Amino acid sequence: MIRLAANLTMMFNEHAFMDRFSAAAEAGFKGVEYLFPYAYSARELRDALEQTQLTQVLFNLPPGDWEAGERGLASLPGREAEFRDSVIQALQYAEALDCPQIHAMAGVLPDQANASTRAEHEATYLRNLRYAAREAAKLDRTLLIEPINRRDMPNYFLSRQAQAMEVLRQVEAPNLKLQFDLYHCQVMEGDLIRHLEKQFDAIGHVQVAGAPERHEPDVGEIHYPALFERLEALGYDGWIGCEYRPAGKTRDGLGWGRDYGLVP
Repeated sequence: MIRLAANLTMMFNEHAFMDRFSAAAEAGFKGVEYLFPYAYSARELRDALEQTQLTQVLFNLPPGDWEAGERGLASLPGREAEFRDSVIQALQYAEALDCPQIHAMAGVLPDQANASTRAEHEATYLRNLRYAAREAAKLDRTLLIEPINRRDMPNYFLSRQAQAMEVLRQVEAPNLKLQFDLYHCQVMEGDLIRHLEKQFDAIGHVQVAGAPERHEPDVGEIHYPALFERLEALGYDGWIGCEYRPAGKTRDGLGWGRDYGLVP
């Protein structure tokens, strides 16, 4: 069964953020995700979830200085203490919102990074993920990592599926899983169904968007009905996050989801 979660950072932007919960529920979504909850109190967010009977599916750890271009702390040497604080803060929100999984953004490499720089980032990344996975396990939460394409996020440390799978192998934490964003994979590598099949046992969460413009899933070069069919055949029972930018008003573009319970 396909279960869709609206990404409230990208969708329903015609509404103020706290009004997007009810807009998503009215459109037929049963779950929500977003990039970051930290501008709001956990109580405010919890109230919105309860009032709309939505499930909180996912959010990210604090990313560092987003406005300055930082995109996560997990691989940044010298920022370990800040990363650990971000883990604790995220887990406090996850508990309050009954959210089962959180995503640790890897961060970006400096321009002109050499092999030594990359090795230092990798070692930091692995240490930080081991710490975060241990802390998350204490609260029965799943930690996610996500390869993000370097067209949208230049110099992002984690960008390819094989790299992510090697990280999972080295960290060896049962609650560390892959956040498999089909849009990012398409931009970087393509061959989506084969990647899905090969990595299925490691996948904790799936996200979708049309490619190449990141609009609705029925716009562009990815044929999502085939991917959803394959996910169901493989036995996927997690959520699918709709992390796309609507081309117009959100409800006007939901026709693609009628077969999955959405209401345009």
